[in-house]
Amino acid sequence: MKITIISVGKLKEKYLKQGIAEYVKRLGAYAKIEEIEVPDEKAPENLSAADMELVKQKEGDRILAKIGADDYVISLEIKGEMITSEQLASKIDKLTTYGNSKIVFVIGGSLGLSYEVQQRSNYALSFSKMTFPHQVMRLVLLEQVYRAFRINRGEPYHK
Repeated sequence: MKITIISVGKLKEKYLKQGIAEYVKRLGAYAKIEEIEVPDEKAPENLSAADMELVKQKEGDRILAKIGADDYVISLEIKGEMITSEQLASKIDKLTTYGNSKIVFVIGGSLGLSYEVQQRSNYALSFSKMTFPHQVMRLVLLEQVYRAFRINRGEPYHK
């Protein structure tokens, strides 16, 4: 199984890099993990609605260029479905059982995901109705994917 995480923006904080590296290492026993960072579009604070859409469009084009035709795409979106860790584990298990060996998680930039990325997504997932920095979400996502594999294998970790 291959899991790819496509995220907008470069990870800068050392503590996040260390946490992410730890979960990528742990996940190596279960799947091949690939992290892809696409450049974020520079955007001043007070953008018009049209300019916001243009920023999301440019970032979205970069994201879509990294997604393969046979990839199963899970986008992280505030308006996505909120599920439990056990439900995520079940979803990953079912995907692999039914031949989806390439799962791509997409984390958008500060303005969210373009319409085209949302349309390409096979499943919209939400971790909360709150907004989180996209760099933090990468760490949280990796931890939850690791937890899902542990749940599916009946291994201790999830409590």
